[in-house]
Amino acid sequence: MNSKVKPTILTGKVISIMDGDTFKLLTKDATTVKIRLANIDCPEKKQPFSTNAKRFVSEAIFNKNVTVQILKKDRYRRLIANVFYGDSINLNHQLVKNGLAWHYVKYSKDTLLQSLEDSAKKNRLGLWQELNAISPWQWRANKKEASRLKKLNKNKD
Repeated sequence: MNSKVKPTILTGKVISIMDGDTFKLLTKDATTVKIRLANIDCPEKKQPFSTNAKRFVSEAIFNKNVTVQILKKDRYRRLIANVFYGDSINLNHQLVKNGLAWHYVKYSKDTLLQSLEDSAKKNRLGLWQELNAISPWQWRANKKEASRLKKLNKNKD
C-alpha cells in the first residue's frame, strides 16, 4: 500500500517522540499526524544506542516547530518525510552524521546520507563504536526468526 503523495510541506509542533525515527506532529489545523523519517533507520528499542537516538531527537525537536517534507505514506499510514528544524537543519542527516541511524539503503540511494554514514563509521561515532553493530532491519529479522523457531519448538511438544 506504499501510496505516493506528491512532496508536500507541512509545519507543526512536535508533541511526542516514539523513537529515534518516528514522532507525532500537531499541525496548525490541530490534526495529529505520525511522521517517520525518510531513508534512515534508527536502532530499535532494546538495541544499543536506541535511547541515544531518541534523546537526540527529543533534544532537537520535542515541543518545537518543525518543517516536514512529506515524500509518501507507508503501509502503517505514517508520513515518510525529511524533517527540518532550527535554521533548516535536516534531522535525517544529523542522526546519520552522529552515528545514531543507518542509511536505509533498501529504500534510498541518497549519496549524501551514504557519505555521512561512511564518515560516522570511519570516526566510530555513536553506534559505530560497536564492533558488530546490527542494523535495525537485521535486528527485526532476527527477532522474527527467533519467534518463529520458538513457535515451531512449542508445537513439537
